[in-house]
Amino acid sequence: MRATGAYLSKGFWGRSIDEFKRLANISTSVSFTLSVLCGLNTLLHVLTRCTAFKLEGIKGPSGPLPLQNFHSRDSIELCKTLSDKEIGGFSNVALDWVERSASGDESIEGPGYARFHGRISTELPLDKPNIERSGYAAWRTLDPKPTLFGKTLFNIDMYTYLALRIRSDGRSYLVNVQTESVVPTDLHQHRLFAKRPGEWETVLIKWNDFVRTNHGFVVEPQTEILRQKVRTIGIGLTDRVPGPFSLCIERIWATNDMKEGEDIATVPAVNVKEGQLKDKQGRLINWSDNT
Repeated sequence: MRATGAYLSKGFWGRSIDEFKRLANISTSVSFTLSVLCGLNTLLHVLTRCTAFKLEGIKGPSGPLPLQNFHSRDSIELCKTLSDKEIGGFSNVALDWVERSASGDESIEGPGYARFHGRISTELPLDKPNIERSGYAAWRTLDPKPTLFGKTLFNIDMYTYLALRIRSDGRSYLVNVQTESVVPTDLHQHRLFAKRPGEWETVLIKWNDFVRTNHGFVVEPQTEILRQKVRTIGIGLTDRVPGPFSLCIERIWATNDMKEGEDIATVPAVNVKEGQLKDKQGRLINWSDNT
């Protein structure tokens, strides 16, 4: 039997080795030696033993779980942008990498960060009368590619918080989490409450506080995130307020350490509603009811 080109490609084997290291938590040199010298059967056997050891011998996570960082220029290629242009709208969106030394910003850890920016337009396409609403932009990580061990999905089951290192312009952004759900179009969403617009800050959001939605509407009955199979993560802007926007993101990770953030995302003293997130009855979501 002849192997297909996709399975012989460097990308596939490189992803498989990375996934093996992630699952088994072993060093680069050991994983490389195992993958090259031991053969596939031995590799799978060792992976099973290592994974079983971790599950049986460790009571909790050894540290934060990185989900996405923008410390290198190549990190932008692991994400995609979306906007109402896909339905004929006129909003513009970009996700660019900014080098820290070029920006002179010393308040972040890595050598660079991403800037999610553009301009929201609520103008409707004249040639598509069926489109009644526009004005959104978003970015998310790419769908996981196959490896020898299946898709690269994140297991955040042992973590309490989602952490984001951001610098916001104060607009009403939403954090979007997609899992390997039975309904592929389901998203779990939460408002990204920035306490200090214009400054770098770390925001913590409890995983249990995310709201299940589908095509912008809250889904009933509510179900928790499929915590063992987080597929993609991203940020969107759906407030439909015309004009420019800019949100900088250094990294996103899962954590149990409250000290990593300045504060946990909570609703401000005045009730805040997310303009375009509604239930099926058309009622606006009041975040004070969900946090």
